[in-house]
Amino acid sequence: MMKHFFISYGLLLTLTFTAVSQDIRGTITGKVIDANSGKPMEYANIVLFQSVDSTQVTGTITNASGVFELANIPVGRYYLTIQFVGYERQLIDAIVMSESNLAVRLNDVLLAPTAILMQDVVVEGQRSPLSYQIDKKVIDVERLNTTLAGSAVDVLETIPSVSVDIEGNVSLRGRSNFTVLIDGKPTILDAQDALQQIPATSIASIEIITNPSAKYDPEGTAGIINIKLKKATAAGFGGMLNANGGLNDKYGGDVLLEYKSSNYNAFFGANYNNRFFPGTEQEERSYFYGDSSSFINSSGDTRRGRRFSGVRGAVEFNLSERDFLTVSGRYRTRDWSNTSRFFYDEWTEPNPQHVFRTNATDRGRNGESSEVGLDYRHRFSQSGHELVGYVQYESENSDELTVSELLQDQTLTSGRRTTERGPSSELESKFEYVLPFSDVSKFEAGYQGEVEFSNEITGLAEYNLNTGVYENLPQYSHDVKYEENQHALYSLYSGGAGSFGYQLGMRAEYTRNQTRLTNTGQEFLVDRWDYFPSVHTSYEFAEGKQIMASYTRRIDRPGGWQMEPFFTWLDANNVRIGNPALIPEFIDSYELAAQTYLGPVSLSGELYYSITHNKIEQVRSVYAESVTLRVPENIGRDYSLGTEFLLNFDVYKGWNVNLVGNVYDYRIEGSLFGEPFSQHSFNWRLRMNNVVKLGKSTEVQFSARFESPTVSAQGREKESIRSDFAIRQGFFNDRLSAILQMRNILNMNQEEFTSEGPGFRTFNFETRESPMVMLTLRFSLNQFEREDRENGEGNDAPEFDSER
Repeated sequence: MMKHFFISYGLLLTLTFTAVSQDIRGTITGKVIDANSGKPMEYANIVLFQSVDSTQVTGTITNASGVFELANIPVGRYYLTIQFVGYERQLIDAIVMSESNLAVRLNDVLLAPTAILMQDVVVEGQRSPLSYQIDKKVIDVERLNTTLAGSAVDVLETIPSVSVDIEGNVSLRGRSNFTVLIDGKPTILDAQDALQQIPATSIASIEIITNPSAKYDPEGTAGIINIKLKKATAAGFGGMLNANGGLNDKYGGDVLLEYKSSNYNAFFGANYNNRFFPGTEQEERSYFYGDSSSFINSSGDTRRGRRFSGVRGAVEFNLSERDFLTVSGRYRTRDWSNTSRFFYDEWTEPNPQHVFRTNATDRGRNGESSEVGLDYRHRFSQSGHELVGYVQYESENSDELTVSELLQDQTLTSGRRTTERGPSSELESKFEYVLPFSDVSKFEAGYQGEVEFSNEITGLAEYNLNTGVYENLPQYSHDVKYEENQHALYSLYSGGAGSFGYQLGMRAEYTRNQTRLTNTGQEFLVDRWDYFPSVHTSYEFAEGKQIMASYTRRIDRPGGWQMEPFFTWLDANNVRIGNPALIPEFIDSYELAAQTYLGPVSLSGELYYSITHNKIEQVRSVYAESVTLRVPENIGRDYSLGTEFLLNFDVYKGWNVNLVGNVYDYRIEGSLFGEPFSQHSFNWRLRMNNVVKLGKSTEVQFSARFESPTVSAQGREKESIRSDFAIRQGFFNDRLSAILQMRNILNMNQEEFTSEGPGFRTFNFETRESPMVMLTLRFSLNQFEREDRENGEGNDAPEFDSER
């Protein structure tokens, strides 16, 4: 098998590698900074011209730290233009490249927002909290005052392509199978758990990559969500403290401390947060059995929440001018709970005698995880020529308990207690080599591997009315061991001619996953090769205006309980069973994006089309009287055709409006219970964000989000509306700031879902807390400011989250 592996990789190298050798005559470097905020500006357009005839020589864009570099520049005289959407254009003249000075370092370039006089009103440009870049969408968390007291989930709710249900579960363009990276690296935690455990105040930015190239792990059909944590300061000591509190048992805080010198950089961070959310829920369930039917209507209160904490730290060493080493570690704890008290009204037809009961359900899940990592980067003499790699080990322990009891006239009539526990560990590594041939072409190749071991022990106990105790049911107790191995080799070649650029990639991935039931001795094996091509192209049709097109292929491998061939009771009315015959989902994704500006108004947008093959959904059916069975099945295909857009403009001085939308046509079709089906919906999500500055240190923010109805294979979800408000006040030259936020202020964020199939129909209606009020206090030590890690100065820890 490994022989085929290396043969495949050899073919990849043969197809993508073209040796080109050029003398690098000289380089021009510089840095672009926002004149108002003093922060680096990413993706500013840099174009170099010959002074003698204004012939365009080359061009580039700034990186995450505002740094740019133009290589292979012949001896001569030049001038340079710098431009960013919504900012004044800058021109730098009289640049001389000579044999005695082949490394020209320009002074920092300050770009000021575009100012347009409209009678007596001055309009000044402001950067949007959401920016559409060449290969990703980037959320600047610092600019979202309405979400700072929440988690990464609350930040993601501001993006129209992202939807969050009432339990905090995230889906991206209607799909919940995505990959979460933290600082460009994977985590052993479930994607949903990871997002809910990271406080917004510790996040610098969030990147959403819907069409990642072959250098990324292809797991997750919806794409990648990369959380970039706050880190790095100017030289010396700095830090930041945050404390927050709110109504209904919400409080927490975090701290980030760092010391940076010319030889090393050390930082430490810690956080603790307590978040609980009251709500109400109403459900109507109907079951049909020939000439008879049964009905269960329920309503009551819920209390969902989580308590999580963590510490993280790292030391980054500058071993030499070209070698950088980082040692890092992290430890987290979590405690999630969901309690409900529902009043049940049950009856049957044709004998409509009502039975009234009370259901009390308590679900809890707690655990801890830890990780250690080692990162290394070596830079060769040629700019951009480097070798990077990391090795990371993670371990996790979790324990879950659900108790569901029915009472009639205050007497316990039945009860079930389910348990699930077990450890898991994972070793992941990645190594990447980058060889530039010129300022527009380069070759990249790498290896990524992951080995994971986990153990899941489940059990079920029922309440015995005669003995008054819970008794274990051995037939529902299982001990499952998982071993997952994934190894990948990839390569990419980037090039261009004039205004046209391209990137071609291929990834070969070998998977060997084994599931073993120790109780019965059953084993299930997945042993397969998969290939993932990617194509990215761009064309700059005018200065600062460009269009990009891309294609990628991704995968979602079923795992965990989805493959377990035994019944697991969720509560008294719901049971599930896995399906070992499941095959992976594959998605073909196409995108066409454009960026432009109309005076002070910036406009970005993209068209996308995707097809999911072997679509997996939880199929519901009647298991027994008043009991619903859920089974994951490959039901067919789904199709999405839509557009996303971003419009950013200033109404007048100090008032910025940011309008973001996602409109798409969704269709799902296939076979259920041996019969063909087809569902269709026209979906749209729209978010409007208003930021008004009242003086130098006061800022008011109001946002509203609208979400249309949508469908699944067996159901339909109703539309929802949400509105949030925040006010930020700075003190002591903004070293201390207070942010008061109120979310769901109009009490319109409700969730309504209808599902039906052979023999059943369910209706569910839920409401969220309104309004949710939080106050956050932030204090900066020594003028702490966030800077991106890859700043071209000092040490650089390896990251794999950039397509530059």
